[in-house]
Amino acid sequence: MPRYKLTIEYDGTPFVGWQRQADALSVQEALEIAILGFSGEDVRTQTAGRTDAGVHALGQVAHFDLQREWDPFRISEALNFHLKPHPIVILSCEEVGGDFEARFSATARHYEYRILNRRARPALDARRVWHVAVPLDADAMHAAAQPLLGRHDFSTFRSAQCQANSPIRTLDRLDVSREGEMVVVRASARSFLHHQVRSLVGSLKLVGEGKWAAEDMRAALEARDRARCGAMAPSVGLYLIAVDY
Repeated sequence: MPRYKLTIEYDGTPFVGWQRQADALSVQEALEIAILGFSGEDVRTQTAGRTDAGVHALGQVAHFDLQREWDPFRISEALNFHLKPHPIVILSCEEVGGDFEARFSATARHYEYRILNRRARPALDARRVWHVAVPLDADAMHAAAQPLLGRHDFSTFRSAQCQANSPIRTLDRLDVSREGEMVVVRASARSFLHHQVRSLVGSLKLVGEGKWAAEDMRAALEARDRARCGAMAPSVGLYLIAVDY
């Protein structure tokens, strides 16, 4: 059976997340309905990252198998037709080997979190950024983030519902920068725990406000205690930017 890899962009606002759920529409279900629409096959897709409700993607990756060969360009064009009017777009489609797995073949995942840091609320991006009116010190946030790089027990920054076997993860990048009115947090790792990025951002916001020092961020990490985490950042500002293979 031929296997196809999709690179996908979507606005997560109207969906309950990537994964199929019984009571509301997910990105996965919308995509699988579109696949059925052009191919007549009821398939299940596998993804690199099961994003939560409200989380967006600029470079999500998924794969699926079909019974017969299709031209990858025709697949992407057909899917984009059948996905309308959902805010989901197939950026590319390519045929891959049967050993390719969107989740398990990935070597790195890259996320970006966007904070609109100004007094006025957003008119156009209300569901695409976290609006923080209090001025944030992005340089202090960046400095506090650096000791978290490397291999650590991230229990403090892990959802209580996380199903990962271990809280140990290796964080390759955690950068904070100011870009005009936007404070952007960029995180990269081979894999993340459930809610890890949003938990890190929520705690870094406390640093930016001057409520925490860099030492408080390190102490929270070393405590390995979810109760020591700052309030988790909302889903609206989080984007899955890209997945490496």
